[in-house]
Amino acid sequence: MVQKSFTILVCCLTVLFHSCEKNEIKLADKDYIIFGSYHSMCSGDCIAFYKLEENKLFKDTRTQYPPLYSDGFYTGNFAQLSQNQFEEVKDLLGYFPSDLLKESKSVIGCPDCVDYGGLYIEYNVKGVRKYWHLDRMKSEVPEKYHAFIDKVDEKIVLLRE
Repeated sequence: MVQKSFTILVCCLTVLFHSCEKNEIKLADKDYIIFGSYHSMCSGDCIAFYKLEENKLFKDTRTQYPPLYSDGFYTGNFAQLSQNQFEEVKDLLGYFPSDLLKESKSVIGCPDCVDYGGLYIEYNVKGVRKYWHLDRMKSEVPEKYHAFIDKVDEKIVLLRE
């Protein structure tokens, strides 16, 4: 009986351990993720976009509002940032929710509708290229994306300091 209980405990702990791991998406060669935030009704630094590659980080030098309700990827003019800044955000892709790749819509919630702003995420990994606009008001977004929204916001704040 003790042997059976021990086996069940080990199995449960193994499942729990593996369910808490971060995604193992790796950037290589031409892969990248663009992440950024935007607010239409604010003063100051209202738009910030970054491009994360395998070993480099870039910041968009344009401060242009992204194409929200049109079919189009964001076009930026990216300038390389320091290696220290890259180190602060290089793990972001590990938090990327794989369910996002299954979304049929590119706009989730109502980004920037009530002054909460929006997040833009562009994913270009292993030939899969997609983009999304996420509402920053988490009550308008499925809970499975909340942790990723928080992580993106955290990284943007780090880069703005």
